[in-house]
Amino acid sequence: MRVGITGHRGLDAQVEKRVRALLAEAVAEYAPGELVGVSCLADGPDSWWAEAVLAHGGRIEAVVPAAGYREGLPDWHHPTYDRLIGLASDVHETGMTVSDTQAHMAGSEILVGLADELLAVWDGQPAWGYGGTADVVAYADRQGTPVRVLWPQGASR
Repeated sequence: MRVGITGHRGLDAQVEKRVRALLAEAVAEYAPGELVGVSCLADGPDSWWAEAVLAHGGRIEAVVPAAGYREGLPDWHHPTYDRLIGLASDVHETGMTVSDTQAHMAGSEILVGLADELLAVWDGQPAWGYGGTADVVAYADRQGTPVRVLWPQGASR
């Protein structure tokens, strides 16, 4: 089972703890040998999901939206990104160079195309910019990819 992830970045520590718990509950529903987590490995839910999948005994595949994607991530996240991409069993690239919203959405479209199911760490609100979580959820819906929303009750971003 290939399970992709999309979700809000920049969550505070309290919401992060609750989201990580939801991801741990979700990962436990899959047989370790059959689980492939598909992620762009950004800071936040993307990397938390990848870590949960690996800890569960599954595999991860990475989607790289653009050649300059890593440099656009926070510096503090680079060691995590580097470790996770090094552990990926496969890396899928868009072929784009500039890490902008167009590339991020293209990467998400590849991710949705690879996934049997999409987990969305989403508060149900519209995207703050093109390619945000709401846009990815809408794309998955249009493609017929099942979406499961994981959001802590009462949490905000």
